[in-house]
Amino acid sequence: MKEMPPTLPITVYLPDSILRNPRQLLRGMFQDLLASRGLAWRLAVRDISAQYRQTVLGLLWAFMLPLANTGIWLFLSRSGIIKVSDTGLPYPVYVFTGTMLWSIFMEAANAPLQQTIAAKPILAKINFPREALIVSGVYQTLFNAGIKIAVLVPAIILLGVQPGWSLAWFPLGVFSLILTGTALGLLVTPVGILYGDIGKSFPLIMQFLMYLSPVVFAIPTNGLPATILQANPLTPLIQTTRDWLTGIPTEFLGYFIIVNFVVTTLLFVMWVIYRAAMPILIERMSA
Repeated sequence: MKEMPPTLPITVYLPDSILRNPRQLLRGMFQDLLASRGLAWRLAVRDISAQYRQTVLGLLWAFMLPLANTGIWLFLSRSGIIKVSDTGLPYPVYVFTGTMLWSIFMEAANAPLQQTIAAKPILAKINFPREALIVSGVYQTLFNAGIKIAVLVPAIILLGVQPGWSLAWFPLGVFSLILTGTALGLLVTPVGILYGDIGKSFPLIMQFLMYLSPVVFAIPTNGLPATILQANPLTPLIQTTRDWLTGIPTEFLGYFIIVNFVVTTLLFVMWVIYRAAMPILIERMSA
């Protein structure tokens, strides 16, 4: 008896908005998220290989830019061009850890838009879980973050800082930065796909935001700059992660927990919006 071929699943697309049936929407979101893992992994491996294959320095580029930024700020500080207040750490450790953590956050924030734009040629031709693009970006950010951490931890030890037991919490801080960056990236992706100016201006805006975060400057004790930095939701993420890495008692732990709760909610909301907007965006891109 001839064996019948397996029956493929049938997907029916309706003109109604997917937001009208929240239960079906949530079920489809998590089903596609699980189904996207294999494709996301292959996309990440492909992109990572392409990123480093045609470079002379290879994996060194993963931390070359933060290292260059660290050198610049050390030169400005030691030459007296800028005056840095007490950071509670040796300034080379403070600025090196800050620029490394900021680099991880920036990669996570840029990934959703970059991955979606790079997939434009296949989005209108192949039906696959769009979540694979986001997960692929997270995989790549984790890979590059692992390289940075492998350099960062020995570096601060050589600079005279001995991490304590709080180092065990450090990966949680790094993951929270990636989570926050991904949520922010999803926030700008739908608009960034339609308008290229968003993608070009986003790094400039984030560069300005860096100076409002405790990356290269310590948090002032009073005045308007102190108010701005303390209100910045990135402050507890960067500062707490740095404190866990260097063994300093955490000052913003409660704020850190609140920000992560808000970011998790924002990430879920932006995931819904991304999923609802993708059919419209694909139609606009292919028009």
